[in-house]
Amino acid sequence: MKEKKVYGVFVAGGSGTRMGTEIPKQFLEISGRTILEHSIRRLLEACPSLVPVVALPSEHIPTWKRICANAHFDLPQILVEGGITRFHSVRNALEKVPDGVMVFVHDGVRPLVSPELVRKMLEISNGSRAVIPVYPVTDTLKRLEPAADGTLIATEDPDPSRAGLYGAQTPQLFPSELLKKAYTLGYNESFTDDASVARAAKIPLTYVLGERYNIKITTPEDLFVAEKLLLG
Repeated sequence: MKEKKVYGVFVAGGSGTRMGTEIPKQFLEISGRTILEHSIRRLLEACPSLVPVVALPSEHIPTWKRICANAHFDLPQILVEGGITRFHSVRNALEKVPDGVMVFVHDGVRPLVSPELVRKMLEISNGSRAVIPVYPVTDTLKRLEPAADGTLIATEDPDPSRAGLYGAQTPQLFPSELLKKAYTLGYNESFTDDASVARAAKIPLTYVLGERYNIKITTPEDLFVAEKLLLG
């Protein structure tokens, strides 16, 4: 089978709200590089011919161009305007992705994914399968509801078992024409990642064990962990 070209959609529409910073979290720096650049470079290390498509809020596209210029991050990229949700941002980005290729969709604030996992996903896909990395849930789960005093109280229902539960990670890999077809579905609040969209479109999914530290940076604590891991 002829090896397919690979595109990478990087979703970078976040703000600094939960991070508590004025700078959008994807533009925060670790070891002299933005989190977004680290995320892109991880996939490029595994697949040097990858074509990056970066979805950003319209007001941050000039900011990213300036950051890349100042950092001499001269990699050719396709920049697209993000949408009101992650779903809409990915759908906009997929308009720039041709049929007949493989496409990774990756959170722009997951800078710790290993190139080894990316290469393994490409190998498992073999140019035809959708591959989703997941990691087992290890915490004990509780079914709770808000109380009037701001605390949480247990419900009458039994606590859910964590057996067989996995958290989805990115990057998620698809044949482009299948993912583009899935994204013709109307938006649904349950579409929290690309696998959920693909599953709604009846696309078969192959799951592979992900990585414990392939975390999405959302809070200052996440940033602290990422800094320690990236700096060694």
